[in-house]
Amino acid sequence: MNKIKIVASSDLHGYLPEIPECDLLLLGGDLCPDGNELKQALWLDTVFRRWLRDVPARAIVGVAGNHDFVFQNRPNLIPALPWHYLQDSGIELFGLHIWGTPWQPVFFDWAFNLEEEQLEQKWQLIPSNTDILLLHGPPRGYGDRNSHDEHTGSPSLTHRIQEVQPRLAICGHIHEARGEYHIGNSLVVNVSQLDLQYQPHDDIWQHTLSR
Repeated sequence: MNKIKIVASSDLHGYLPEIPECDLLLLGGDLCPDGNELKQALWLDTVFRRWLRDVPARAIVGVAGNHDFVFQNRPNLIPALPWHYLQDSGIELFGLHIWGTPWQPVFFDWAFNLEEEQLEQKWQLIPSNTDILLLHGPPRGYGDRNSHDEHTGSPSLTHRIQEVQPRLAICGHIHEARGEYHIGNSLVVNVSQLDLQYQPHDDIWQHTLSR
């Protein structure tokens, strides 16, 4: 049985950590530093491109997050990069079906915000054969508790994960909720790389899946 080594990170906000050698690197959004769409596009085409090129991963898959305005507002500015960008879309790699989606409940006036009724429609697009679900926002009750002790995730996302039961669901968005959780047989992991004070965690989340 083949083993696939997975590394995952989210909420980098321009910080680009050293990535250990792996088969698959998953990036869960909020990648860009703050700035307007033109500045984010330039950063993607220069700093981020060089980092992606040097990452020791056989494949890289990413989604955007609520700080990544360029992906929502000016997708025509996004350069072609050495990765697989998913936005309500999927890809099969290493025999694993991966689905990526950037949305989360309304959070101020940031990017990729939707009301719960609209979110439910987005989650219904998640295929029933999904092995890895790559998210930005967490499901309700799992990796979504903020510093005010409030659950901030999407209830309908939790329900959809219960239905689909992906082997792995990666999320971020709520920095202080970093950690591993379970929804049935699904391993749900908030892999936020920066803490609430925007200081980086030393460890990079790693996992192995069989195929």
